[in-house]
Amino acid sequence: MKSSSFMEGMLSRVAGPRSKWVTVAVWIVLTVLLSALWPGVNSQENNAADQLPADSLSVQAAALEKEQFPASGGVPALVVFYRQAGLTEGDLGALQKIAGRLTETPLPEQTSVAPFDKLPLPALKQSVSKDGTTVVLPVSFKEKTETKVLKESAAKLKEIAAAVTGSDPFAVKNLKADGLIARITGPVGISMDANDLFKGADFSLLMATVILVLVLLILLYRSPVMAIVPLVGVAFAYGVISPILGKLAQLGWIVVDAQSISIMTVLLFGAGTDYCLFFATRYRTALLEHENKHLAVKEALLGSGGAIGMSGLTVIVSMLALLFAKYGANHRFAIPFSLAVFIMAAASVTLVPAILGILGRKSFYPFAPLTPEQRAVKEAKRGKPVRGQRAVGRMSETLGRMVTEKPKTILVVSLVVLIALAGVSSQIKYTFNLLSSFPETMPSREGFTLLSEHYSPGTLAPAKVMVDTEGKKVDAGARLKALSFVDSVSEPVKGKTNPDIVAYDVLFKDDPFELGSIHHIPDLYAAAEASLQDAGVTSTGSHVRVSGQTAEQYDTENVTGKDTKVVIPIVIGIIALLLLVYLRSLVAMVYLMATVLLSYFSALGAGWLILHTFFGTEAIQGLIPLYAFVFLVALGEDYNIFMVSGIWKASKTHKLKEAIRLGVSSTSSVITSAGLILAGTFAVLSVLPIQVLVQFGVICAVGVLLDTFIVRPFLVPTITLLLGRAAFWPAKPGTPADERSAPRPGN
Repeated sequence: MKSSSFMEGMLSRVAGPRSKWVTVAVWIVLTVLLSALWPGVNSQENNAADQLPADSLSVQAAALEKEQFPASGGVPALVVFYRQAGLTEGDLGALQKIAGRLTETPLPEQTSVAPFDKLPLPALKQSVSKDGTTVVLPVSFKEKTETKVLKESAAKLKEIAAAVTGSDPFAVKNLKADGLIARITGPVGISMDANDLFKGADFSLLMATVILVLVLLILLYRSPVMAIVPLVGVAFAYGVISPILGKLAQLGWIVVDAQSISIMTVLLFGAGTDYCLFFATRYRTALLEHENKHLAVKEALLGSGGAIGMSGLTVIVSMLALLFAKYGANHRFAIPFSLAVFIMAAASVTLVPAILGILGRKSFYPFAPLTPEQRAVKEAKRGKPVRGQRAVGRMSETLGRMVTEKPKTILVVSLVVLIALAGVSSQIKYTFNLLSSFPETMPSREGFTLLSEHYSPGTLAPAKVMVDTEGKKVDAGARLKALSFVDSVSEPVKGKTNPDIVAYDVLFKDDPFELGSIHHIPDLYAAAEASLQDAGVTSTGSHVRVSGQTAEQYDTENVTGKDTKVVIPIVIGIIALLLLVYLRSLVAMVYLMATVLLSYFSALGAGWLILHTFFGTEAIQGLIPLYAFVFLVALGEDYNIFMVSGIWKASKTHKLKEAIRLGVSSTSSVITSAGLILAGTFAVLSVLPIQVLVQFGVICAVGVLLDTFIVRPFLVPTITLLLGRAAFWPAKPGTPADERSAPRPGN
C-alpha cells in the first residue's frame, strides 16, 4: 500500500495542474544545458576500436608482427592503378614518381610505401598483372589511425597522383572508361568507405524514420496532434541521451561507433513511440470516463506505467546481457543502448503525459474523446451523434471473438506458419565479409574487383605465417605451398630482433574474406606446425602465429559464436525471471518464452527468404542473429506482457473465455499500431546502402510483424484458452504482480 501511495503521489506531481508545466520545463532546461555543455554522441564516434579480446591468436600474431617485422606492419592501403588498354611506360613512370614523393614526404600516419621509385622499369613491370592492365602500390599506415586522418592522407595521395599524371585517376567513375583509373582498397579503403556509408546514412535514416512514424501515426490515429507528440517525446529524449553518451565516450567510459548510433536511433523511435502509444491509449480511454483531464492523466499513468516500466526493464536487462560478450561491437552495445531505453522510458511516463495533460482533449483533435455527459451536450447542440467515441474498435472486437470461438484451428494454423518459417532458418548462409556489405560502386569494392579480375583475390589481404624455428632448419614454405587453397608463398624473412622467427606471406586463391578462406586458417597453423615437427621442434602450438585480416575474421567468427552461446541463455533466463515475477505464473512464463523463441526463428527464416529472393543476398552477416535475438525477444515480449496482463485483469470478474475475448479486443488496437510503427522503423534500415543494416532491419521488421499479427493476437490467446485455468498456475487468476499497472478491459 505504501509503494502504491508513493506511486500515486509521484504520478500526480508529474502531470498535475501546475507540475505538468514544471515537468516540461525541466526537460527543456535539461536538454538545452546538456547539449550546450557536453559533446553530442556523433562527435565521439570511434570506428577503429578493438573488436577482438587480447588473448585472440590473431591479436597476439599482430603484436609479434609489429615487433619482429615492423616494415610489413601497419594497416595497408592497396592503391590499384588500371588502364583497360594496358598500362604504358608513362603510367609506370608516374607511379614511380608517386612512390618517390610518398617516400620523401610521407602522408599523415604513413609507416611505409612500396619502393617502386628505386626499381628499374623492367623490374617494376614484374609487378604488373599478367595482362598488363593493373598494378598495385601498397601504402601502410599506423594501426588504429583515426578515419579522419586516413581520409586526409587519401586526399593528399589523390592530389599527388593528379599532379603527376596530369588528371585525377581516382575521379574516373566508370571502370570501363579509357585512360588511367585508380582506386584505394585493402583494409584502409574498406575502413574509409564504411565510415562514409554510415556518415551519409545518419541524416537520411533520421529523416526517413521521422517521416514514416509521422505518416503512420496520422493514418492510425487520424490526429495530427497525436502524431507529433510522440516525436516530440523522442526528440527530447534523444536531446538528453546524445550528450550523456557523448560525455561518457569522451571520458573513455564507453565506446560508440557509427553502426551502434544508427541502430540506437531506430530503437529510440520504435520503442519510444510504442511507450507513448501505451500511455496515449490509456489516456484516451480515461477521457471517455472523466471530464477532468488531470484525473484522466493520473488514471492513464496508473494504468500504463507498469506496462511501460516492464517493457523498458525487459529491453534494458536484455541489452545489459551484452556486457558478457567478448567481441567489441557486441560488448559496446550494452551501456549506450540500455541507458538510451531507460531515458526514453522515463520521458514516456513524465514528459509525454505532461504534454498530453496540457493539451487535454485537443491531443486527439479532430476526434476528441468525450464523457457520456459531454457527448450528450454536444449531440444536443449539433442534432446528430458525435463520431469517434468507441473505446474498442469493431475489428478488435471481431478478433477477440474469432480467437475464442475457434482456438484449436487458429492454434494449428499459427503453429504451421511459424514452424515452417523457422525451418527455413536452418538454410541461412553466413558471412563475415564486410566488403560484401558495400554497394558495388564503392571505391574499395571496385578496387577489389580489379584485383580479383587481374590478380589473385588473395592480394587484398595476405596472411602472414610466423614460425619460431628455435634455430633449426625449418622449411615451412614448402608445406604452405602444397596447400590446395594457397596461390603463392613468399620467401622467408627473418625477424628483426629474433632471427629464429621467420615469416611467410601467404596469398589465398579465393577471396580472403569469404568463409572458405577463413576456415583454412587452422590449416595454415597445421602446415606450419607439421614443418616444425619434421625439423624436430617440440611444443609446436606456441611456435606458430598467423596474422592478417583473414586470421582476424577467423577469430571473429569464433568469438561471436561463443558470445551467442553465452548471451542468448542469459537473455532467456533474465526475461523468464521478469515474467515470473510480474505474472506470478510458471506456466505462463514457459509458453510466453516459447512463443517468442519460435517467433525469433520464424523471423530469421522469413527474413532470409525476403533477403535472398528480393535483395539477392547470398549470405547474411554473422553478427546479425545475436543482434536480432536481443532486440526481438526483448521487444516481442513487451506485447505479450501487455496483452496477457489484460487477460489476467479481466479474469478477476469474467470467465476465462470472456476474459480472453476482452483482453485481446482491448489491447489489439494499440499493439497493432505500436507493432506497425516499430516494424516500420526497422524497415527504414532497408533503404540504406549498407547491407548489414539492411539485413538487420528486414529481419527485425519481419519479427515484429510476426509478433504483432500472429503471436500476440492468435498464438498466445489460444494457448491460454486451451490451457484453461492451468495457464495461471501457481498464481490465482487476475493477480499479476502489480494489478494497478496491468492494462484494464476496455482500454
